[in-house]
Amino acid sequence: MGGSVGADSIGDMVAAQVGQSQMTLSQARDWLSNGANSDAALRQVLHGLPGVDEVGALGRVAGLATRSIKKDAKMAALELAVRMVDLTTLEGADTPGKVRGLCTKAVRPDPADPAVPPVAAVCVYPDLVAVAKGALPASGPGSSVAVASVATAFPSGRASLAVKLADTADAVAAGADEIDMVIDRGAFLAGRYGQVYEEIRTVKEACGSAHLKVILETGELLAALHQQVVEQARRAYPEQIRAKPGLPGGLVHQYQVPDRVLGGANAAGDLDPDPPP
Repeated sequence: MGGSVGADSIGDMVAAQVGQSQMTLSQARDWLSNGANSDAALRQVLHGLPGVDEVGALGRVAGLATRSIKKDAKMAALELAVRMVDLTTLEGADTPGKVRGLCTKAVRPDPADPAVPPVAAVCVYPDLVAVAKGALPASGPGSSVAVASVATAFPSGRASLAVKLADTADAVAAGADEIDMVIDRGAFLAGRYGQVYEEIRTVKEACGSAHLKVILETGELLAALHQQVVEQARRAYPEQIRAKPGLPGGLVHQYQVPDRVLGGANAAGDLDPDPPP
């Protein structure tokens, strides 16, 4: 595929699958809201999507590797990379002290060099959101650091919708600026696309003003289904979608949703470049 998938191209893909010559993103949303978010309707669109152009992606990487980059550009890129990092601790042994230490590092990644900018966010479990909020400065240097929280029964996503919504509400009430949800991969692989769509849409509503990131555990999805699940998640209109790093076969990509301002990369391995070709 060439270039990113923008609002117009999403509408075009929906139009092609439903037999119309052209469809805007707004019309595609209307199409979904009028009952086209059933398993059958979503299958009609998702199963007609093209696969990932692996040859094109490898060619783009090879081309980037040959570029000569000036020192100033390198420094600007490194600074941008730091500003996009989410410092994350998601362990059962996490303590308030460990989270406070992470917040200190988020504000001053390199204590010996004050020129290094703060990172984008710290990411913790919902029960430690309040600790992180209290440890980060409300004003001045470091006040831009957000608090992200995994929710919706992370990392498995195997819980009832009521539990997932309660998990989200708890994190938001504690002050989370961003919710990182995981999809129910079992439901997706079983063809229950409408359930996955509805969960993303409902969690998005529960987030209120908080940013929503949808995590795709790509290591657990067949490669042939990867593009389909990306498009399905995108249809529920989160601000951000990311692949889960660290799993066998995981594709480490973040996808920008059209018309949204996005940010964030995970220190464990996420990347946030331009949307991949």
